[in-house]
Amino acid sequence: MPQTQTNPNALTPEQKAATVVVALGADKASRIYKYLTSDEVEKLTLEVAKLGHVEAGRTEEVLDEFYKTCLTRKVVTDGGMEYARTVLEKAYGESTARELLQKVAKYLKNRSFEFLQKMDSKNLFAVLQYERPQTIAMVLSYSDAQQAAEVITELPDEKRIKVVEAIARMESASPEAIKIVEKQLRNKFNSILTTDFTTIGGVDYIADVMNNMDRSNEKYIFDEMSKTEPELADTIRKKMFVFEDIATMDNRSIQRFIRECDMKDIVYALKGADESIASLFYANMSTRMADTIRSDLEITVNVRLRDVEEAQQRIVNLIRRLDEEGELVISKGGKDEIIV
Repeated sequence: MPQTQTNPNALTPEQKAATVVVALGADKASRIYKYLTSDEVEKLTLEVAKLGHVEAGRTEEVLDEFYKTCLTRKVVTDGGMEYARTVLEKAYGESTARELLQKVAKYLKNRSFEFLQKMDSKNLFAVLQYERPQTIAMVLSYSDAQQAAEVITELPDEKRIKVVEAIARMESASPEAIKIVEKQLRNKFNSILTTDFTTIGGVDYIADVMNNMDRSNEKYIFDEMSKTEPELADTIRKKMFVFEDIATMDNRSIQRFIRECDMKDIVYALKGADESIASLFYANMSTRMADTIRSDLEITVNVRLRDVEEAQQRIVNLIRRLDEEGELVISKGGKDEIIV
């Protein structure tokens, strides 16, 4: 016997879509299917088959949510986010309006520049490399951080800096601006036009991009940007964590990541580090380990800068992972208050 859904909030987005399709009836549902990809049709059909019985009251709640979402998309398309916010707050109140706008904004952003999901970084770079920095920044703001980092790394020095600055300064993109970009790239990309004022780019995003970039390019970009945009460079840097920021960590956190570090990485990383950083490492490891590291440093000569930077980057990646897992604490722009 099909299982009855007992809580509308427990329905997944897929189950809600299936509920709407069933409620519309076969004729209207078939018209919707025409606008779906073969993969979407397959997934939706499977959910309809698995749905079972949904009570009338619960179906009505799902349809009400669907209606509100459709209405939100329409007013966003007609007048942009601020217009939509005003209309929805009058109709449903501030809290509901905020939830609807967040849901639709996320959906519209994910639907924009869908070609990014199908292209690898090399192909994306090949197409974008001759575009203006502002155009590259807009397109990369719709990609994931790792892909954006790989593309930025391949750009010429001067353009690389301008693209990073453009992304950091970007807050929203108007329908008109996106239309222009879409028109310029139509013959190169099979993308989908968004008509939303969607939040893209920004300092938080470019900090994430920089976190995914190799140490050499990261250092170069900050050095160059500091010459022309020192405040912006400092703002971005405060949002991320770099090797030199180990100096801001507490002893317990330093001891935690050292326990998982490869000894060779520590030796290579300290080969290019300031004495103050090296002292922190020695102070937070056993005497025996510190002596071993010092001995290895003395016999480790003719080390390539690239090897040093890669070792430092692996340590930084380890620290970031442990921070995400709650195993240690790193300072991020002074926002996190620590209670001891």
